[in-house]
Amino acid sequence: MSPEYVFNQQRALLEELNGIVSEGQNLDTLDIDLLDSTEILTKINTEDQKVAEAVRLVIPEIAKAVDHIVTAFKQGGRLIYIGAGTSGRLGILDAVECAPTYSVSDQQVMGIIAGGETAFKKAVEGAEDSLTLGVEDLKAINLQAKDVVVGIAASGRTPYVRAAIDYAKSVGCTTVGVTCNPDSAVMKQPDIGICPVVGAEAVTGSTRMKSGTAQKLVLNMLSTASMIRTGKVYKNLMVDVNASNEKLHARAIRIVMQATDCTHQQGVDALAQAKQSAKLAILIILTGKDAAQAEQMLNQADGFLRKAVEL
Repeated sequence: MSPEYVFNQQRALLEELNGIVSEGQNLDTLDIDLLDSTEILTKINTEDQKVAEAVRLVIPEIAKAVDHIVTAFKQGGRLIYIGAGTSGRLGILDAVECAPTYSVSDQQVMGIIAGGETAFKKAVEGAEDSLTLGVEDLKAINLQAKDVVVGIAASGRTPYVRAAIDYAKSVGCTTVGVTCNPDSAVMKQPDIGICPVVGAEAVTGSTRMKSGTAQKLVLNMLSTASMIRTGKVYKNLMVDVNASNEKLHARAIRIVMQATDCTHQQGVDALAQAKQSAKLAILIILTGKDAAQAEQMLNQADGFLRKAVEL
């Protein structure tokens, strides 16, 4: 590439960045390099307080996405997050926590990051600028029309994410964009655009801060609400928790006790009968049925414990 071509490309990118909200210079933190530790943290905290309100304003769009995810789950489809850098890492973080929290397959909610697993710990140069890698990564997991693909990009311009969204649309998937820039491609391309506008960062361009926090909140809401809508929660208890370690086993006992007001020993005994399924143990205690009968009731209620209790 000639020096002139590189110069023109850089100039075009600079002009693009100038129009991105999250890349703007925050007038309220121009003096942040002059402050002591407490004052710096106060400035950052003041900016962070804007995030929850920005997310609240886009709840209608988040709700639309949740409805599509619930439909996908019922059809055997998957929720697939895809992003680069911080955005990709946040998608992976949300995805991997669904399996132990709600006892779903690690294939039901998936996170993909530009550059592969290596990029989770260390940036892979050039991966986010590729128009082919995102497509290849989705092909590698055998993307299906019944899946929901959520492209995550704080700037809304990441080529890797934009190409992935285009490919997902061509397959017939429901596509969702999560960005912090309202006029961006990742807002306009997908079927549903979710854009909490958090404004300029405390440190200019450091989108792992407010933008990253907003994205984390949105992803939490997408997965959590979808799990609730598919019967993974009773009242506000994680009744499908996978007791895969001592802490989670203790939590399962506590959940059974909270749901039924039973004793510790009764909870342990019911979990043993239910093969460590908190949901089934709760139903055994509340109805007095044996494990086989309780499991049949749960199946009749499509896995919703509250409905099963009322049968």
